[in-house]
Amino acid sequence: MTSQTNVEKAVIANTTTQTIEESSKGNTEENAKQNTTAQWQRIHPIGIIYFLAKFIKGFISNFIFVLPAIFISFNKLTENPEIWLPVLLGLVSLLLLSTGLSFYFFQYRLNNDHIEIRSGVISKKHLNLPFARIQNVKLEQPLYYRWFNYTCLALDTAGSAKQEAKVVALKSEFAEQLKAEILAQHQTDNTEQASTNNSEQAAVTKQNANTEQLLNTRSIQDLIIHGLTNNRIWIFLGGLAPFFDDIGNYLVTLFKGLGIDIEQLLTFADKPVWQIGLYALTLTIIFLLVISLFSIAGSVITFYNYTLTKLGDKYIRRSGLITKHEVTMRLSRLQMIVKQQDWLDLLLKRINLKYEQINTSAAPNEVNAQSNKIIVPSIYPNECTALINDVYPENKMSTVSYQSISKHFLVRNLGFVLTPIFVPLLGLFAFSGPAEMVVGSVAAYSFLALLIVMRWYRWGYASDDKFIYIRKGFFGVDYYCFPIYKVQQVQVKQSWFLKRKQLCSIELILAAGMQSIPFINDNIGLILADKTLFAVESTSKSWM
Repeated sequence: MTSQTNVEKAVIANTTTQTIEESSKGNTEENAKQNTTAQWQRIHPIGIIYFLAKFIKGFISNFIFVLPAIFISFNKLTENPEIWLPVLLGLVSLLLLSTGLSFYFFQYRLNNDHIEIRSGVISKKHLNLPFARIQNVKLEQPLYYRWFNYTCLALDTAGSAKQEAKVVALKSEFAEQLKAEILAQHQTDNTEQASTNNSEQAAVTKQNANTEQLLNTRSIQDLIIHGLTNNRIWIFLGGLAPFFDDIGNYLVTLFKGLGIDIEQLLTFADKPVWQIGLYALTLTIIFLLVISLFSIAGSVITFYNYTLTKLGDKYIRRSGLITKHEVTMRLSRLQMIVKQQDWLDLLLKRINLKYEQINTSAAPNEVNAQSNKIIVPSIYPNECTALINDVYPENKMSTVSYQSISKHFLVRNLGFVLTPIFVPLLGLFAFSGPAEMVVGSVAAYSFLALLIVMRWYRWGYASDDKFIYIRKGFFGVDYYCFPIYKVQQVQVKQSWFLKRKQLCSIELILAAGMQSIPFINDNIGLILADKTLFAVESTSKSWM
C-alpha cells in the first residue's frame, strides 16, 4: 500500500508540473519567462499601480494624524501660497520614489514546494513559505488590474496574526496555475489519508475532484436585505467623529443658501410638543435612511456577483464589484460553522452563515474581513440547513435541544455588579443633580438590565458524540457548531461564588477563537471537559 501511495503521489506531482509547463507553451515569451520561477522573478511593471494605490491608501488612513499640523499652519500657508508648491512637489516626489523602490525590490520564486518573497526598501523582508502551511489561497483582482488581465495571489497561513504573503501582479492564467499547484500539494496529502482509511471513498473523492459544484448564489435583493439587517455604518461614523462640528457647520451654511434656517428650526423654546416630536421623528428617519444607504452600498460592493462552489474537498467563494475576490478553503481547515441572526434577520427569517477558519486577524477591518472570509449573506433557513449538512452531514444543529445556563448568572451580574454601582449614582443625582440626570440614570440601568436578562435567556449549550453546540446573543441570536476533535484546549474555571453554588464555567479554545459556557452545573461541566479531551486524544484526525 505504501509503494502504491508513493507512486500515486509522484503521478499527481508530475501531472501538475506537466499541466503548468504545457499551458505556458501557448503564452507569450513574457509569460513563458514568468513561469520559469526557479530563479528570482520580478513582477510585471503594472505592479507599480498596486504599490501606488497602497501608498495612497496608507497616506489617507494616516491623514488624521497630520491634521493638527495642517490646522496650525493653515493661516501661514494661506498668507504665503507659494509654500504649497514645494510641499506638493515633495509629496509627489516621495510618492514616486516610494512606489518605484517598492516595485524594484519586490521579487518572488518557487522552489521545492515553497514560495519565497523578498520585499522592503529600508526594512528588508525575506519570506519562505511552504505550501503545506498555506491555509487559504485567494485571488484578488482590483479594478485597475481587470482591464489588463492581471491579478494578486494572496496566501493566508495557519497560526498567522496577519496575511503573510501576496504576489501582487501575476497574469490571471499563471495565478490560476500556481493556485492549482499549491492546492495539489494538499490534495496529495488528502489522497494518501483517504486511501489509507478507505480506498473506495478515495476513488469517489478523486472522481469529484475535477467537478466544481455550485452551492449558492445571492441576488441584488438578497444583498440589499443583508445591508439593511447587518448595518455596520457605525465604523464609518466613528471615523467621521473628529469632523462632526465641521460637517454640522457646513450643513447649516448649505441649507441657509437654500433659504432654510436649520438653527431656527431646531430652537424648541417657542414650539409646541407635537412639532418638536415631528422634527425628531423626521430627523431620525432621515438619519436611518442615510446610514442604511451606506450599509447597502457596502454590502453590494463586497458581495456583488456572489457564488459559493465546491471542488472536491475545497469551498470557493467569489464576489466583489470593484475588487474581485476569490477565497479557497479546504474542508479540513474549517473550525466551526456559525449561524448569525440580528433582530431584523429574525423578523425577515434570514440567516448569515459563516465558515470560521483559523483566526488570523485580531482586529480586522469589517469590509476586509468579509472579503477574506467565506460568508453566505442573508440566506433562508432551508438554504442554511443544506449548506451546513454539506459540511457536517452528521450534525444536529437544527434539532438539538439547548440547555440553559443557571439563573445565578442574573444574580451575579444584576445583584452583585450592576445594582451596587447604580444605587449610589442614583442617590447622588437625586440629591444634587437635575431631574434629567435621574431619569437618564434609570433609563440606562433599565437598558443594561435588559441586556443582561437577554444574554442569560439566549445562552445555551448542547453536545452529542461528535459535535458541541452553543447558542448566545442579545436581541439577535448566534448558533455555533464545531466538531469535538477541533478543540485544542479545555479550561474549567470555578470562582468562590461559583463553587458555593456548585457551578463552573467551561472555556473551549479552538484555532478560530474561544467559546465559553458559563454558569453550568460543575458535574456536567467536568463530564463535558473529560468527554472533549477524550475525543481529542483518541481521534486520528487533524484539526487543520
